Amino acid sequence: MKTEFVDISPTRKEMKIEIDLATIRKVYDRISDTYAKQAKVPGFRPGHAPREVVRTRFKNEIRAQALQELIPEAVNEAIVEHELSPVGEPDVQLDNTEALEKFGQEPLSVKVSVEVIPKVDLQNYKGLEVVRKTRPVTDATVDEMIERLRETSAAMTPVEDRGAAVDDTVTLNVEGKFVDTADADGATTEVAEAVTEAPEDATTENAAEASAEPEQIKADDIEVVLGAKGVQPEFTENLIGVKPDDEKTFVVEYPADFSGEALAGRKVEYNAKVTAVRKKELPEVDDEWAGSLGEDIDSVATLRAKLRENMEQQATQEADHRLRSELMDKLLAGHQFEVPESLVEHQTNFRMERIVRDMMQRGVDPRTQNLNWEGARDEMKAQAEQDVRSSLLLEQIADEEKLEASKEEIEAEIQATARASQQPIEQVRSVLTKDGGERSIANRLRNRKALDLLVENARITDEEWHEQQESEVSNQNPE
Repeated sequence: MKTEFVDISPTRKEMKIEIDLATIRKVYDRISDTYAKQAKVPGFRPGHAPREVVRTRFKNEIRAQALQELIPEAVNEAIVEHELSPVGEPDVQLDNTEALEKFGQEPLSVKVSVEVIPKVDLQNYKGLEVVRKTRPVTDATVDEMIERLRETSAAMTPVEDRGAAVDDTVTLNVEGKFVDTADADGATTEVAEAVTEAPEDATTENAAEASAEPEQIKADDIEVVLGAKGVQPEFTENLIGVKPDDEKTFVVEYPADFSGEALAGRKVEYNAKVTAVRKKELPEVDDEWAGSLGEDIDSVATLRAKLRENMEQQATQEADHRLRSELMDKLLAGHQFEVPESLVEHQTNFRMERIVRDMMQRGVDPRTQNLNWEGARDEMKAQAEQDVRSSLLLEQIADEEKLEASKEEIEAEIQATARASQQPIEQVRSVLTKDGGERSIANRLRNRKALDLLVENARITDEEWHEQQESEVSNQNPE
């Protein structure tokens, strides 16, 4: 066998292989003889048909079986000879197809394209300078958390002695029709979107979807918090002072940049029937209320102490996440190299599937969303390339430092996954360990150890984190 190696790029290699005639004939004869022993050929006793007769009668079958044996063996030998580590299956093409018609009479030429993991020249990865910025936990931030808890504990009580005011929740049965001249065919939207650009601020979870009738919006039991952030001002202006059973008719002009495309730049006339007006009553911050939040809380002082402890733990975790993200950014900046396209595509698909899965878990049908999926995929691909480069770098560091994952660590990871997913451990173990999954767990743990090593050897400066001075850190997992 002769091979010619072509170095296309750090991740693409090409080999031209010539399988010599002697090797071909040896395999060809053996397979032909096997057929001759087993084949039933008219005019000959079973197992006594001449080799040439059998080759003529079973030409395609014998040739296909010979190729299935010859080509993979030749490709594997060439990969070993050139010390390649392929990513996925090699792309194999027969160069001289005319040799198939004269099979066993001429050498075979095969062209093989292989994608490989690039060799990374590790530069300095120890002693990287980074800043750990930790969010401060103050009395004011604890007070803010207590206010949030009061909000979640608030009771909604009917308003009986006055009309609706700002901050009251008004429940409506709503009908709306487009009154501008634009073509509104198919202009179906959610009423929650019609009321507010921030539905969680203005409506409950049972906000109904609009009817499919063109030119019409209709839903019952829509809830509007008057004056809330994102609520269209016309709703607040026209519902101030209303009481149950009141009806109001008013027009809402939506801005051109309104988040709901079916309504952007449109004018809608609404008829709203009030079914309830309620106000939020916040609990007093006293020991009785604090005790209602948990069995291990007996006073406001205990509540404040536990909140501070939890917030400090969260701040530490956030700071560690930002620190690790910054370390990976610095590592990537010092190691620019080509990555296998197939791995980037795989990671891109993984990221896109995660987005779709998250949408479905939130009850959003991705097929109904007017999203630029192609543009989103381009953005995901850029991040996916960084994911792959990060993983390859951490794997290289793990090799350099001889970091390994023990069986006990793999088992602990499986148990942790089972706890997080609330699934039986045997079911999780079965899923994670089949088809080489245990190796995947081990690689993930090795990469985690490599990142821990970067942290342990980094030159870290501690600072206080100020939200107004920092942009949000992207949700990146370098493992």
